[in-house]
Amino acid sequence: MSEVESFLSPKAEAEIVEAIREAEKDTSGEIRVHLEYEDRGDPYLRAQEVFCHLKMDNTRQRNGVLLYVAVHARHFVILGDRGIDRVVTPDFWNITRDLMQGHFRKGAYKEGIIAGVLSAGRQLKSHFPWRPDDQNELSDAISKN
Repeated sequence: MSEVESFLSPKAEAEIVEAIREAEKDTSGEIRVHLEYEDRGDPYLRAQEVFCHLKMDNTRQRNGVLLYVAVHARHFVILGDRGIDRVVTPDFWNITRDLMQGHFRKGAYKEGIIAGVLSAGRQLKSHFPWRPDDQNELSDAISKN
């Protein structure tokens, strides 16, 4: 079993997917989690590649958020789409980053990812509230590479 596959137990993965569903209940925003072994260079550039590969830039309101985690390298990036960047302050994601970082430093990766997902949902809710015509545009499953 690879380091990525063993990073989270199946139960932990299910809990994260449930957190994504919970976070998306109150927002039209779309949240994804991606895990991979190394970031292959600059983690931010790699997160951008993954964002496009997962077609997160194809949402109606351009309000997708990727929580990218390079397991072995111990890097993570929170990447939001253009629609989010147009309406938020530059420090918008600092709360989410700080929450995740606090958990990760203690080795509590599942808890950090769940905290990040729920924080992203709360942050998105104020700018992209859920509306009756909203639909889940992206998979809630954790992607891996």
